[in-house]
Amino acid sequence: MYDEIFMARALEIAAECAERDEVPVGAVVVKNGEIIAEGGNRKESENNALRHAETVALSAAAEVVGNWWLENCDVYVTLEPCAMCAGAMINARIRSLYFGAYDEKTGAAGSRINLFEKGLFNHDIEVEGGHLREESARLLGEFFKKKRDEKKKGSNAES
Repeated sequence: MYDEIFMARALEIAAECAERDEVPVGAVVVKNGEIIAEGGNRKESENNALRHAETVALSAAAEVVGNWWLENCDVYVTLEPCAMCAGAMINARIRSLYFGAYDEKTGAAGSRINLFEKGLFNHDIEVEGGHLREESARLLGEFFKKKRDEKKKGSNAES
């Protein structure tokens, strides 16, 4: 069952990512009503395309639980997962996914494709999108606006 407290924590992590010049996406893994793992984007700082917020959080949760099967766990993430992250969640057998902003370009929970379609794989995940959607989208929008402005300033300085 969705709990806004967990999505709020994911948003805090996303904001921390923006401060580190990472795309602001945060994720938490919840088991028995408690956060057992967290993750934020680390692609830039670790120079690794696999270090999305969700994969960081899932890896940490597997260490806490002592197993890569996360059957009774729920994931809260500020942005609709991409295909890689969706696949990781299906593979880890999470119970539920709650996400914030929709991602029309790469979203794999219905925006671009739907890897969570019931019966598509050997494990079904309950999915709900749009939780704290505006806050999540605003954080992303502000981050990318800042990036565009910085790029524009850099281009003007070279002229």
